[in-house]
Amino acid sequence: MRVLAAALVFTAAAVGILDATAGATAPGAAAGRKGIDVVEVGGLLDPPTASLVVDAIRNANRTGATMLVVRLDSRGAVDVDAVAIARAMLESKVPIVAWVGPSGAQAKGAATLLLEAATVAFVAPGSSVGPAAPVRLDEPDTIPNRLVPPLLTGLATLGDREAAGVRRLATHELSANDAFRAHAVDGIRPTIGEVIVTLDGKSVRTAAGKVELSTAKVIGHGTGRRRQPNQNVVFDSLSLGQRVQHALISPSLAYFLLLAGLGLIVFEFFACSVGFAGAVGALATIGACYGFSHLPMRWWAVALLVVAVFGLSIDVQAGGLGAWTIIGSACLVAGSLTLYGGVDLNPAWWLILIVCIVIAGFFLFALPAFVRARFSTPTVGREGMIGELGTAEVPVDPDGVVMIRGARWRARTNRATPIGSGDSVRVVAVEGLVLEVEPEAGGARDYRDRARHRPSGNGSAPDGSDGAGDSTESGS
Repeated sequence: MRVLAAALVFTAAAVGILDATAGATAPGAAAGRKGIDVVEVGGLLDPPTASLVVDAIRNANRTGATMLVVRLDSRGAVDVDAVAIARAMLESKVPIVAWVGPSGAQAKGAATLLLEAATVAFVAPGSSVGPAAPVRLDEPDTIPNRLVPPLLTGLATLGDREAAGVRRLATHELSANDAFRAHAVDGIRPTIGEVIVTLDGKSVRTAAGKVELSTAKVIGHGTGRRRQPNQNVVFDSLSLGQRVQHALISPSLAYFLLLAGLGLIVFEFFACSVGFAGAVGALATIGACYGFSHLPMRWWAVALLVVAVFGLSIDVQAGGLGAWTIIGSACLVAGSLTLYGGVDLNPAWWLILIVCIVIAGFFLFALPAFVRARFSTPTVGREGMIGELGTAEVPVDPDGVVMIRGARWRARTNRATPIGSGDSVRVVAVEGLVLEVEPEAGGARDYRDRARHRPSGNGSAPDGSDGAGDSTESGS
């Protein structure tokens, strides 16, 4: 009921503006030359873009601009009341000209509504217009399809366009030529410059009455004569902050940022640190959440993506492929395909395929390789280690830690010659992952270690001596 009431109010306002302008200033009242404003609507019509258009309308009316040109290339609106923007356009005392361009642009959903709400509607060659339904992609039932045709009919009446042709835009996509032949638009123009100069001397309707436009001047002589705008043309665009917001509301970017952010956070977890990757991952996840706040995100699909990352991480920790790899991969695909509700908002299939392959490759190959490189113990030949010099990191008495070749090792020495922290040591043997060391100048052997070091055959010590030179040997 509220939607129907809003539509009726909008139609009544349109009729009221039409009645008011019928007896207003007669044609011939010339507009001034206070500049021509141009504002661009690209991508989804979202809150930052809607704010840009509304502010441009207010600014044009405040400064008394000659006219406002709105360039459209949009497939619909999300989290925006397009009817309110159309009403602001209808209530403007400054002529508003809409142009669907450049070539290849489209005006669907809410963009079709704004095109028909403009004082003059142009389209570039190769561009298309319609369908207008649904007006909002995130909430297709906010303005039911049955109410779009009467809205377009009222707008066609205001713009002196063919009602039957405009009504076709409710459910059909028309090319530039078809839209012009159906009198759903006022003309075909290749550039904004052509839009501006061809309106020179035209009488157009506004909320304040009819106005005769003066927008061009002739320069050059003979065959070199041409027309160009006779006043400043000022382009207005999104601020840096608005651009960031507009980019984050992109369904594809929000989807990518969520998975990339979770992946970087997991990477930082396995790195056992809090650094650059973790900070970037956190920012990416926050950006994705901002985008989701304006999009028809399905919470259970987001949960599937989180479970996918969690499941793949479990098998990375386990060090091999397992059941969680299968579960995580299935959740990744299912969550990617069902992330958004509404109409025509899910990322393209090829983007989903690329992201799934990259995420799977990261967790199945890249991250395990990093973990192995980060936490594996160096493998060194026994002969290569024996005789190496190093430093005791902590006292070795008889067990401790030494630094050899820039790596820390567990070490053991005999009980008779403890080694202090910072003293030089020499490796005399390697037993598994433990180094047997002695002071650099040589060390004594405790009688309790003699049996372990006594040779079994020729009576020589492991280092090739007969052991008789150990002057400090106890129990001799």
